[in-house]
Amino acid sequence: MSNLRLNLDEWLAEDWKNIVLEARWGTHFDELSNFLNEEYPKKKIFPSFEHIFNAYNACSFQDTRVVILGQDPYHQINQANGLCFSVPEGVAFPPSLKNINKELQADLDVSLASGDLMHWAGQGVLLINSILTVEDSLPGSHANIGWLSFTKLILNELNLRKSGLVFMLWGNYAQKLGKDLDLSKHHIIKTSHPSPLSANRGGWFGKRPFSQANSYLDVPILWA
Repeated sequence: MSNLRLNLDEWLAEDWKNIVLEARWGTHFDELSNFLNEEYPKKKIFPSFEHIFNAYNACSFQDTRVVILGQDPYHQINQANGLCFSVPEGVAFPPSLKNINKELQADLDVSLASGDLMHWAGQGVLLINSILTVEDSLPGSHANIGWLSFTKLILNELNLRKSGLVFMLWGNYAQKLGKDLDLSKHHIIKTSHPSPLSANRGGWFGKRPFSQANSYLDVPILWA
């Protein structure tokens, strides 16, 4: 880790990098990266440094068809892998992912073989957290370092530059971030958050977000 430095040229895929630069956000990115370059060697932060932009590098701007918006990464060891709600191969499903899988089973009668959602990303599902990093056992600890502004920029550019996207807004937090999405251009699916606290109150189970998305897309996502 000591030899790694976060910078736009090396760590973010070309098409996303161009969007950031065209929006004149490069200076803000430099400030954010300077903070992280100082913090990572001193503290335990998730995901690992090289996985911070996994979601963007696994799903290009051009290929994006579905956007799933999380909040911040899992804050326990060996869980966050840079894709929202996803965990590395072989890691036990966290509670939210368990409920995602339960709804997937009820919706499409299929089940996730692994908690690693990279196969979704490979089909054009952009799995982004609004906050891309977090300190060990301190949820929300990086909420005010600049990531939220970055995510708002990404959502705005997707909204303006593309059409026919599916945005899955799970929970109030995601829905507030997506409040300005153009309903005439995109399909918005709103549900409760899949975390047990929200899902068990209603609004998640039985909402069938996966079949809803596939009914809108020309080419369906293979969710399992």
